[in-house]
Amino acid sequence: MNFENLLTSITDGILTITINRPDKLNALNRKTIQEIGQAVQLGNSDKTVRVIILTGSGAKAFVAGADISEFNSFTEEEGKSLSQQGHDVFNSIENSSKLVIAAINGFALGGGCELAMACHLRIASSNAKFGQPEVKLGLIPGYGGTQRLPMLIGRTKALEFLMTADMFGADDALKFGLVNYVTSPEELMAKCNEIAIKISKQAPLAIAGIIKSVNALYDKNKNNFMTEVEEFGKCFITEDFTEGTNAFLEKRSANFKGH
Repeated sequence: MNFENLLTSITDGILTITINRPDKLNALNRKTIQEIGQAVQLGNSDKTVRVIILTGSGAKAFVAGADISEFNSFTEEEGKSLSQQGHDVFNSIENSSKLVIAAINGFALGGGCELAMACHLRIASSNAKFGQPEVKLGLIPGYGGTQRLPMLIGRTKALEFLMTADMFGADDALKFGLVNYVTSPEELMAKCNEIAIKISKQAPLAIAGIIKSVNALYDKNKNNFMTEVEEFGKCFITEDFTEGTNAFLEKRSANFKGH
């Protein structure tokens, strides 16, 4: 599929999705959000894809925020519709059966920070900057920021950043637990690919079960322990379980197929 605002490539089972609006610092408009959702969905349905990496084009920004010019005259109902679209797409990323890694190459502000938080892992370049500056516009985050930021860095610190609109850098993001690693800008994609390759060698259905089970912890409508019980049980009827146990007993590397 060809996209207006994205570039995509698949190498060694890794789908890389690049938000390609460098003149706008990759700001999210409705079209871009829609395309991100479509690209992630395609990655989930493609059996050759094991891991998805999401990044931004250029050296300045992952995503510098939302495209304010698109919604500065919205009504209340239009605002709700915009927020719901973002929630639908970002929730689909969070619940993707394939691991999604955010390669944060610069500014991750507003909707960009929210997009990064919807991903399962976050790797930041040393020049990355994070923040939720919506309050400066008389807004609150609308794509899950008021929920995911407290989950990831704690309620008190999240409230501070949500209400002051202060930015913080990559080292602080690592200290807060928002990102997994910080690298130089030059090494960012190599680090993401290193992790992606390592995970792509594991059993795909087990990876999907881990994502589903961990996400259940934060879903008030689910019994998180029972989700783990169910996902654990499902593993026993997969070909990957047979292959994994045989490989262990035969002292060789497993060759998982995702069946």
